[in-house]
Amino acid sequence: MFFCMAKPTRWVLAFSVQMALPFSKPYFYDRRTVMTQTLCIVNQKGGVGKTTTAVNLAASLAVANKKTLLVDCDPQANATTGLGIDKNSLKQTLYHGLIGQASADSIVIDSEIALLKIIPSRVELIGFDIEMLNTKEREMTLKKLLSQLDGGFEYVIIDCPPSLSLLTVNAMAAADALLIPLQCEFYALEGLSQLLQTIKHIKHSLNPSLNIAGILLTMFDQRTNLSHQVAENARKYFKHLVFKTIVPRNVRLGEAPSFGKPILLYDGASNGARSYRQLAKEVMGIKPATKPAVKLFAGER
Repeated sequence: MFFCMAKPTRWVLAFSVQMALPFSKPYFYDRRTVMTQTLCIVNQKGGVGKTTTAVNLAASLAVANKKTLLVDCDPQANATTGLGIDKNSLKQTLYHGLIGQASADSIVIDSEIALLKIIPSRVELIGFDIEMLNTKEREMTLKKLLSQLDGGFEYVIIDCPPSLSLLTVNAMAAADALLIPLQCEFYALEGLSQLLQTIKHIKHSLNPSLNIAGILLTMFDQRTNLSHQVAENARKYFKHLVFKTIVPRNVRLGEAPSFGKPILLYDGASNGARSYRQLAKEVMGIKPATKPAVKLFAGER
């Protein structure tokens, strides 16, 4: 999958569904009939809005009276600091749960929003891949840890690192569905083919029920032709798999993490806050799709 430029201001998408998505059965998430319980925010590209989406979607779901758990599965721990949590004050984090030194309940902590809890992260999580190298079923470690919570949350949102590491594989193996942020910039779809291949392998070998909740367009700048062209191409090729919500480039959205607050608490009237409230409504299925589901895969009937 790649973009080529016929002219500086025009995009031409060279895309082969037959080659890039060689599935015999559909595996996308039908938002009309299925409610996602564990949602993994994933894209191996950095800077696409994964953590921003994880934090603000989780906060929006909690404000909508849904008991929500945010799992920071990234050693950079930006989701942890994004909720105003001091990493240095933590005694135990996700890392300790994954290596068996702590139970899931003991590492769940509160946030400023009553119905939003978080399993925090810290830099030691970077050693997980190496420490689990010779462990059997190491890809299922996170799923086993979260199973200890025994359905205590209506939504579990997992923030993934910007790589296809063992941590990301664990997150996808534990998830019911994936939400893929896609920035409205050049080369936006270039890495999506590799991600889709990884999803296929996870689905076939570790998590047969894994689905795609949808593709979320982020960093949309309505002033540029480029953003409009990326959004148009995404909707053309992925159709109803693309969320209706588009997250704009927004100064307040960018400022909120430095204050340790989700956008709803930092500036609830901003465009960014409105976007994530709308996304939460889509995720909860408040606005069901009215058009037929899109067929994405070869051999699908």
